[in-house]
Amino acid sequence: MQARILTYAEAIGWTVVSREEAEARRGFDPQALPGERAKNRSLYFDDLLDAKVREFNPRYAEAEGALLGKFRHLHTDIHGNREFVEYLRNWGKFFDHEDRRERDLVLIDYGVPARNVYEVTEEFAFHNGHYGTREDVVFLINGIPVLVIECKNANKDEAISLGVDQVRRYHRETPELFVPQQLFTATDAIGFAYGVSWNTVRRNIFNWKDETVGKLEAKVKSFCAIPQVLAFLKDYIVFAEKDEELNKYILRQHQTGAVDVVVERALDPGRTRGLVWDTQGSGKTFTMIKAAERLFRAPEAEKPTVLLMIDRNELEDQMLKNLAALGLSDWSTPAALRGSTSY
Repeated sequence: MQARILTYAEAIGWTVVSREEAEARRGFDPQALPGERAKNRSLYFDDLLDAKVREFNPRYAEAEGALLGKFRHLHTDIHGNREFVEYLRNWGKFFDHEDRRERDLVLIDYGVPARNVYEVTEEFAFHNGHYGTREDVVFLINGIPVLVIECKNANKDEAISLGVDQVRRYHRETPELFVPQQLFTATDAIGFAYGVSWNTVRRNIFNWKDETVGKLEAKVKSFCAIPQVLAFLKDYIVFAEKDEELNKYILRQHQTGAVDVVVERALDPGRTRGLVWDTQGSGKTFTMIKAAERLFRAPEAEKPTVLLMIDRNELEDQMLKNLAALGLSDWSTPAALRGSTSY
């Protein structure tokens, strides 16, 4: 199945890198014993990442390996992962010594996606000195691993659950992997379940749907499509606090579709209204917040006024925490709107 996934990925623009080449680019020692080769090797294609950083940031003048050193010092938990997401969204900073000021650090070019390098490899091994893992298929952008696919034999009972359990084990034993990695999927060639790293609770793992029901090729080509993966990384991974604990979520297909339509219609001068009808438990809050955030950040929207109306007072604090988690902490809640209800 791994070979099929690599073939499908190559057909949609990912460059296949052999396991041997990937290990060489990650600094594996070919002379080491098999059990020692993966110990504390780089998670990145170091040379490519450094080259793209300097290409995208001409004023970046730090020593080679400085950025990778920062990455390696991030906490190996959800908090370190959130920091890494900020880097992936180009919210990180570097110091411009010539102009003596901070600048945004660009890791991925979302405006001109063709400038990025998209690669996929298999048998992605890592050993932290205590435990070792080997992920089936890993997708990398500019040398950064962002997506993993775990493959299971469809002949096994509960194959998808076994794949998810394996991802859970990776989190426990080699959490270093899930500082940069953001998305995971488990497939048995029929089902295709997906979620985000640091949230492997069953209710937050979803089935990816495609018009071609049951076909692995269609699901890989739609879920792993380069624009889709970029959209997940840039817009549709969300961190939010609940009961003073940081949580990570991914918007589902109906949510991302709703957000895209809302933003498109709001920016169309020929349209003046619209309606998204959702049911209880469909994730309306994150849909609203993400639509608002994208509009708020869209240059062509000229920083619009966005009203988020909720129908229960107890939702206000949670809404403000969610907005703050998205970097929108300067939002205000006028007294006239607090507790208001719209029918």
